[in-house]
Amino acid sequence: MKTQSDSFCGRTRREFLWQSGNGFTGVALASLLAKDGFLGQQAVAADGHTPYVSAPQAHFPAKAKSVIFLYMYGGPSQVDTFDHKPKMKGLDGKTVKVKTKGRGGEKNEGRIVEPRWDFKQYGQSGAPVSDLFPHLGTCVDDMLFLKSMTADSPLHGSAMLQMNTGSILSGDPSLGSWVNYGLGSMNRDLPGFVVMLDPRGGPISGAKNWSSGYMPANYQATMLRSRGTPILNLDRPRHISASHQRRVLDLIREYNLEHEAAHSHNSALAARIESYELAYRMQSSAPEATSLASESQETRELYGLHQKETAAFGRQCLLARRLVERGTRFVQLYSGGNHIQTTWDAHEDLVKNHGSRARETDQPIAALIKDLKRRGMLEETLIVWGGEFGRQPTAEYAEGTGRDHNSYGFTMWMAGGGVKSGHSIGQTDELGSAAVESPFHVRDLHATILQLMGMDPNHLTYFYGGLDRKLVGPAGANPIPDAIA
Repeated sequence: MKTQSDSFCGRTRREFLWQSGNGFTGVALASLLAKDGFLGQQAVAADGHTPYVSAPQAHFPAKAKSVIFLYMYGGPSQVDTFDHKPKMKGLDGKTVKVKTKGRGGEKNEGRIVEPRWDFKQYGQSGAPVSDLFPHLGTCVDDMLFLKSMTADSPLHGSAMLQMNTGSILSGDPSLGSWVNYGLGSMNRDLPGFVVMLDPRGGPISGAKNWSSGYMPANYQATMLRSRGTPILNLDRPRHISASHQRRVLDLIREYNLEHEAAHSHNSALAARIESYELAYRMQSSAPEATSLASESQETRELYGLHQKETAAFGRQCLLARRLVERGTRFVQLYSGGNHIQTTWDAHEDLVKNHGSRARETDQPIAALIKDLKRRGMLEETLIVWGGEFGRQPTAEYAEGTGRDHNSYGFTMWMAGGGVKSGHSIGQTDELGSAAVESPFHVRDLHATILQLMGMDPNHLTYFYGGLDRKLVGPAGANPIPDAIA
């Protein structure tokens, strides 16, 4: 979170302090900063003793400490989930004038596909929710619906990159990396940013969606598996004792620091050292954090772990709660993986596609909200739900119920973490084809998330390539009006 004046020969303030910390001057400086409280609640450096200046303090008091991003890969249909369009009733099969742009190109008319599920009003807010989500319907008073989201691309790869990094091009740090960079760790023994993929596979563009981009590698996500051992290769080899492993790491660190002193312009080595040390510390902390052995049978059933269809995503949601409970800043879960049939990308059979994905996620997500709430954690945990875009109100093909991509107007929602719960913001037209009231861009969503986390989205910067880079882009962005309580 720096300004231009905070740049030290092309380095950020954190890089300058880290690099200076290897000498006596740096030690003295770190001591002075510690007395001023600058290093309070920070992680520990690679040597296990020196305060590691991973980030300055937040710009202002935060409403949320952690984020859980529930990513519905493929693009869920807004008119079949949370954006009720009663005027579509009776139009099924009729050709109407409507501008669409998706995988199939640009069109000016199309065949209406009525929503295949009925809607009901829930809660004191009376929010309409389709029959796809009976469990989530009971949580609407804790949710804020954003019904006029827009994005720049109707193609999965570029749209996913924008939702995750702010840019349709690869190479930029992800949202989780920005949060990790801006706020630092709340638990030195666990990663600040975690991603869990669908067991069926990863999304298009792969690791670019959770990469640290041009930032040091220690800001990128740690991958946790949703089945089997959550983190591979974490256990210490049986023939190596803990003391021996520590001596090996100390020797490697010694050589790395010697090399780093001669190449102080490059922060990559310091990041690598910290990554080694984090992996070492995780050997004792991560197994407990990712084990469900201490969870009650009631909690397991709440998340649907006893049911085949909900077990995988339910485990992800429960692990997410355990991680944020222990200080992880940003957790991203993916529903949908591999290809069309196993994502939310409903190009052919809408009922089969969305019906299957909703049955897998409805109960676990509702359980996550309710579990966080009863533990007193929902107020400090921000939940974000959505995909890279929505879907069109018209059919993609001459036959069938499939819908093409829609970046002109779609729905996302947030819960907890300081949002104005029980409200709905924005509106699409009567067919749900485009945002017509208070359209919000992905940048506005990112600005809102950063604001809730205590960071000014227009002043959270990273100096790279001669420029002060921002998640919200050169022009900046502001939080969504009326979204924050």
